[in-house]
Amino acid sequence: MTDQREYLKQKKRVVIKVGTTTVTYPDTGYINLDKLEKFVRILINLLNKGKEVIVVSSGAVGVGRQALGMKHKPETEAQKQMCAAVGQGRLMMIYEKFFNEYSQLTAQVLLTKESIVNPECRKMARRTFEELLSHKVVPIVNENDVISMDELAYGTIGENDTLAAYVADLVGADLLILMSDIEGLYTDDPRKNEKVRFIHTVAKIDESLEKMAKGASTDSGTGGMTTKINAAKIATDAGADMVIANGENIYTINEIMNGKKVGTLFLSKEHSIGQENEIAPETPQYRRSAKKLKKVRGMSVIDLGTEL
Repeated sequence: MTDQREYLKQKKRVVIKVGTTTVTYPDTGYINLDKLEKFVRILINLLNKGKEVIVVSSGAVGVGRQALGMKHKPETEAQKQMCAAVGQGRLMMIYEKFFNEYSQLTAQVLLTKESIVNPECRKMARRTFEELLSHKVVPIVNENDVISMDELAYGTIGENDTLAAYVADLVGADLLILMSDIEGLYTDDPRKNEKVRFIHTVAKIDESLEKMAKGASTDSGTGGMTTKINAAKIATDAGADMVIANGENIYTINEIMNGKKVGTLFLSKEHSIGQENEIAPETPQYRRSAKKLKKVRGMSVIDLGTEL
């Protein structure tokens, strides 16, 4: 599987989701303007290469909170919606300012669950995206937090990992990138288990993999690892490959698009045929500990010293 990701260079229509932890400062929750500007420059380069790009962006709550002068993160759903309502327009203004430096048009697209589930609404939403992309406009997507009777009937999407997967399905994207606060998928929570192994490639999402995701969930942002697995199901079933990567270094997007082996790659149904999940070998530290365990097997007390 060494050269397996080379084909990612050929991806044409790409959905990129940037999470709250990617576009805001963790200590304040306010928008990270420096990183957002770099992100826009990366997108412009992708457009210059002939790619079509759709952005699913978090950050509206943080921008709204800053504008409202709130010192603490919103504690209730109503406060979050208020911050999002204030922040959404301001977040778009920031995006537009950075994109305008390259004379690039953007469009705000607010979706509801109805836009995805209702066949007629879905058709109209897809038509809008196609029209925007045909005119070289970059759609910037978020969920519409305004509650309506229709949304009460259809439910809410809830977080942007799932929203990004729905968008990838809706527009027929061939690649979905989730930029988050984690390197990718591990066999367990790396903060609690030193013996975890990194999962480079997922060809099949089975029950054991879903159990791993539950153990490796993150508390940062809105969506944990379980939501990312659910997003992968939606995206790969729709024919898109998906990559989870750490957004701390925003230039990781370039590495992914250049076919580098970063993050966890979830293969679409088309590309998963004949492939197996690729899990990193045990770390040298873990191998040493495992070897020592074998040597002293049968003893009632085992002292592994500092190797654990």
